[in-house]
Amino acid sequence: MIEGVNIKKLKKLSDERGFLMEILRCDDPLFNKFGQVYMTTAKPGYVKAWHYHKKQTDNFVCVKGKIRVGLYDGREHSKTKGEVQEVILSLDDPILLQIPPQVFHGFESNWDEESIIINIPTELYSYKTPDEYRIDPFNNDIPFKWKSKKGG
Repeated sequence: MIEGVNIKKLKKLSDERGFLMEILRCDDPLFNKFGQVYMTTAKPGYVKAWHYHKKQTDNFVCVKGKIRVGLYDGREHSKTKGEVQEVILSLDDPILLQIPPQVFHGFESNWDEESIIINIPTELYSYKTPDEYRIDPFNNDIPFKWKSKKGG
């Protein structure tokens, strides 16, 4: 596992009406601070990669479909520098995936329909100076192979 990446098993409380699932609470050991909450989707056949943040920690949860997340540790002084990691997110086995700053990440739908991720990042998105740094999803030195053929 890449240093600083955390995975928390989530519990679904179900009954005949549906279910409730807590994702992240302010008294959770993984909670750092709150920036905002947003939803993003991935359509089958497309990959959304690679990017990293210098300050922001991401907290991903898949709420529809199945997501394949790729992680790459490019941090110079990390014990796990150069390592890749794959994490599958879905409601079948719900987890919160916490991705620390400066770890490259991306994702693709691992399902035949559009998949949905909720992210609870620690920082507010700045439209003027975004804390987001990107590289091409396929033309790079990261030893991780996407199944999807289209990227962005």
